[in-house]
Amino acid sequence: MKEITTDEVKELLDQDADVKVIDVRETDEVAEGHIPGAKNIPLGLLEFRENELDKNEDYVMVCRSGGRSGKATQYLEESGYNVKNMAGGMLAWDGPTAK
Repeated sequence: MKEITTDEVKELLDQDADVKVIDVRETDEVAEGHIPGAKNIPLGLLEFRENELDKNEDYVMVCRSGGRSGKATQYLEESGYNVKNMAGGMLAWDGPTAK
């Protein structure tokens, strides 16, 4: 499984790189604060909403600590997507957040 650090994610976002952030936490968790521009697809719904993703895009998967996003990363990698898990999740994120 490929991983990316929070600093690397911040750098990509600061550079307006073409990377999509997918937050796999539950909706109520995301409402407390998320990475600006992140799309919320709760882990339990990922297999049903996978069609919202494009295999030609790069994705960063995010959750609270990295566990759920790790599962999402493995699942999507096996399905042929370009994904990386953000190590440490939102607990390690010290960049800007939105509500």
